[in-house]
Amino acid sequence: MEPTPFRHHNPAGPAYRRGWVDEAVAAIEADQCRTADTHLIRLIVPALSGIDIYLKDESTHPTGSLKHRLARSLFLYALCNGHIGEATPVVEASSGSTAVSEAYFAQMIGVPFYAVMPRTTSAEKIAAIEHYGGNCHLIDDGRALYAEAAALATRLNGHYMDQFTFAERATDWRGNNNIAESIFTQLQGEPRPLPDWIVMGAGTGGTSATIGRYLRYRQYPTRLCVADVEHSAFFDCFRSQDRSRVCERPSLIEGVGRPRCEPSFVPGVVDRMMKIPDVATIAAMNVLSRRLRRSVGGSTGTNFLALCRIASEMRSAGQTGSLVTLICDSGERYRQTYYDPAWLKARGLDPTPFETALSSFLDTAQPLALAVEDVVNPQSPRSVA
Repeated sequence: MEPTPFRHHNPAGPAYRRGWVDEAVAAIEADQCRTADTHLIRLIVPALSGIDIYLKDESTHPTGSLKHRLARSLFLYALCNGHIGEATPVVEASSGSTAVSEAYFAQMIGVPFYAVMPRTTSAEKIAAIEHYGGNCHLIDDGRALYAEAAALATRLNGHYMDQFTFAERATDWRGNNNIAESIFTQLQGEPRPLPDWIVMGAGTGGTSATIGRYLRYRQYPTRLCVADVEHSAFFDCFRSQDRSRVCERPSLIEGVGRPRCEPSFVPGVVDRMMKIPDVATIAAMNVLSRRLRRSVGGSTGTNFLALCRIASEMRSAGQTGSLVTLICDSGERYRQTYYDPAWLKARGLDPTPFETALSSFLDTAQPLALAVEDVVNPQSPRSVA
């Protein structure tokens, strides 16, 4: 039997190649082939016998976060739509993990990359972007982030990647090894391979859109819960079904929460949302880090707390099943913030009482006494409570 040709092999021959764009797409796809799928970790919690908890570890990507998937998809989408050519400057509005991952792919295909970010961005993040050859364009007013990114792209005759608009359309939600398909493939050998819930935070909204659409496309009974943060417009948008809702105060939890309801957020595929207080997010981050014996980032704490609330409800109702959420990135990026007692004290945050409550639940399965804002999709055709 002849070996299967490489997926980028062009049977028509080199005369039909599109030159640089073909090479750029091939380079990005080859990177994906070299990158093994991220682990799906089962968190053993003896007190919750009958409720299996899984954590998909996105921190093991080459650039260290869930945003590696998004950046890859955005670059492929832009290349295949003719937005990026040889030497086209690429611009993004991001001060976090997306900019780091996009800088990585820009360096890979040899195009300039510019991250537009607030001047208050940590030196750690700036260094990570510059490590991959990116340029950091600092501005004083974070509210002008989108407009300045678009304007900079125009001045450079470049392409504004605009993750907040294109995240939900750049990824093939029907499969093609997206994160949703990966989760269900990895669960196939587990005792309860169809999870009751997948819990996901929202930064652009693109990953929750991919998962929610995939669940419907595959006709799975699994429901999607999106965990929002304290200062974010997503939850209010979902509860009111009003996309014009805004939040003036920026999110304290990096990578999740937005001041507006971003175009990539698709409320119709979300079954339920919770709004998690920042102090509870940090508490959950600490508790999970101790149980894993390695540190996780803040947005992972948001996810984990929402998952634990669902597990508590299931336990109280005598239900069994499985639950899945994500480890979005490592806690190493937050040593000077969420893991720094002085930083927490300066902001009046004391996670200790919340850590005690969450640890007690995981140790004893007694109901998790933590009230958070919680709403079911008013347009859902079925009860999801």
